[in-house]
Amino acid sequence: MSAVPVWFDRKFDFSFPVEQYPNLSIRLRGTPARIEEMLRDVPRDRIVRKAQGKWSAQEHAGHLLDLEPLWLARVDDFLKDEETLTVADLRNWKTDEANHNARSLNQILAEFRNERLRLLDRVAKLQAQDFGRTRLHPRLKQPMRLVDHLYFVAEHDDHHLAKIWELLASE
Repeated sequence: MSAVPVWFDRKFDFSFPVEQYPNLSIRLRGTPARIEEMLRDVPRDRIVRKAQGKWSAQEHAGHLLDLEPLWLARVDDFLKDEETLTVADLRNWKTDEANHNARSLNQILAEFRNERLRLLDRVAKLQAQDFGRTRLHPRLKQPMRLVDHLYFVAEHDDHHLAKIWELLASE
């Protein structure tokens, strides 16, 4: 049984100030380094091992890569006249079908780093007032500012890093 809370059971409080966007950008910038550090020197058989039919550590890393296009699309949603953010694939078909365990971990991590930097480069070009723009989150059914979106992505990153940590610690 996992000690990591179920992602879809999470509730989010977006009452922090919009001025937190630089801190959240730095937190997001650090995710590739944190995951690389966690997986460095871990034998491949441990990284690709699936526990109870759930994702392996490498599949969790691949999942983070798989979601980068969604995060970037949602940044663009905030800048358009969309009422609702782009809908996510809640079944995670992309990750399930990607066969990340057959890939090179280094390739997954390099692609994740590149895609994350692409997201952050996009965010860095925005004006301070853009981070207060609000759109409806389709699953949470609550308004979300662009700064809240960055927080949501950072929390999602940490959720999967905690799952990876838990997988590696249990072996």
